Amino acid sequence: MSHPFDLAGKVAVITGANTGIGQGIALALAAAGADIAAVGRTPATETVEKARALGRRAEVISADLSTIDPVGRVVDETIEKLGGLDILVNNAGIIRRNDSLDFTEEDWDAVMDTNLKSVFFLAQAAARHMVAHGGGKIINIASMLTFQGGIRVPSYTASKSGIGGLTKLLANEWASKGINVNAIAPGYIATNNTAALQADESRNRQIMERIPSGRWGSPDDMGGAAVFLASRASDYVQGHILAVDGGWLAR
Repeated sequence: MSHPFDLAGKVAVITGANTGIGQGIALALAAAGADIAAVGRTPATETVEKARALGRRAEVISADLSTIDPVGRVVDETIEKLGGLDILVNNAGIIRRNDSLDFTEEDWDAVMDTNLKSVFFLAQAAARHMVAHGGGKIINIASMLTFQGGIRVPSYTASKSGIGGLTKLLANEWASKGINVNAIAPGYIATNNTAALQADESRNRQIMERIPSGRWGSPDDMGGAAVFLASRASDYVQGHILAVDGGWLAR
């Protein structure tokens, strides 16, 4: 028997795979044996090169997920280039910061379209293939703001709260079809999206004081959770939101 965390022979699509959490997850899945379709508005060339250096097949798929236009092509191109689609990681996301009194409709729609609408329709497109081929794994990327309100990020909070609910709904509908749908909720991770917080001396200090682990997380910290949820080790896990937060929510 293969190891329960072994992903050899599996094909994984990771959106937003060019940097940060998406790249960290893509390389963890590749290290566990999966072939990688690295999806991004900016070509994920570095991610693909690193996955290939691990001995995996890996392909760049360029797609701007601010609209749902490319979702069918992402699935089709993955299957054409890599021969299947077993794992989907919905990681691509954006954030807009402003006081709620001043928040614009443009910033609301931009975040909701990328972070929630495209996630649903890409999951739908992937699931149609998975149902026809015996099942698969879908991992959505949630947030601490799936559980908390935050400040000055109304559309981001709404979108990540929506991810939590959507993950549970899709698990309810698709578990009987052999598809596991779960989510990872990263804590405060040092990425481009959190650069403003890291640069804010006062806010950075407040964040650090609350994290029991005493540090910001790194994209690599998401890898183990992703491999677990992508592998047969999690076959009886459904609709779960796994916080990888250094203890933030326990505080």
